[in-house]
Amino acid sequence: MEDRHGTEASGNSDSLKQSSLGETAHRAVSVAAELARSEHPESSDASSAAEREGTRSALCQAPSTWTQYKTLLAKDLKAEFRTKDMVVSMGIYAFLVIVVFGVALSFARPGAEFLEVSGGLLWALVVFTSLLGLNRSFAKETENGCLEGLLLAPLDRGVIFLAKATSNLVFLALVEVIAVPLYWVFFSSFAAPAETGWLLVAPLVLGSIGIAGIGTMLSTITAATRGKDVMLALLFVPVIFPLLYACVSATTCALVGGDVFADGFLTSLALGAGYDVVMILASWVLYDFVVN
Repeated sequence: MEDRHGTEASGNSDSLKQSSLGETAHRAVSVAAELARSEHPESSDASSAAEREGTRSALCQAPSTWTQYKTLLAKDLKAEFRTKDMVVSMGIYAFLVIVVFGVALSFARPGAEFLEVSGGLLWALVVFTSLLGLNRSFAKETENGCLEGLLLAPLDRGVIFLAKATSNLVFLALVEVIAVPLYWVFFSSFAAPAETGWLLVAPLVLGSIGIAGIGTMLSTITAATRGKDVMLALLFVPVIFPLLYACVSATTCALVGGDVFADGFLTSLALGAGYDVVMILASWVLYDFVVN
């Protein structure tokens, strides 16, 4: 009997010890939770609010359009500035075109007549250089399967177009900042531009925006074709002909000045701006159909 009472007493003491240990562990867990909530109040409040309101599904939503645009643009810029393949090749090509123009005009006599053709030569330089860059803009995307990955991701196709067009515009602008002053250094001995010559910046901006937007659309179409370099040139030059004509006219008016500037500069700029708006909007709307 004494042994039975002893075992019952020892069992009761063990159960009391276990219950006290359980209470101690529970208290420790509650204290740790309180400390975690005090250290990270925002996360605790956010989680509790999500549980109360049932907004946990909002965490799985796709990022905003602006976030997608910044991410895609940063990807293209970082990839290019890491290797500098496109910018360097476009810069070297622009320099070679300037040298060829210099040799072709080496026997020409200096005079004001040169200003009437200098605008066309300058835009020939821009178009040829941009074709080289546009051909290379989707080379890495198609070779590494990056374009297929972008299409599988929950991204807006129009955002892909805008990001790629912006990156092409940045690269073209970087080359123009170097090539245009170099062009006038080579040909400054032929004729000095008029006082309105600095206004050629306006047609350069309009033309570069149109070339980047329309060229991105056409380079996407020809990226997977055989002989894509030739196909892009065959599609690109006829499509941008109205824009090219307006930009050459505005550039020539700015360089010649006088009555020529007053008669055609603003009209040419208006035509170029209207063409940019219509064609870039059409490219943005149709890009989803093109990539699919």
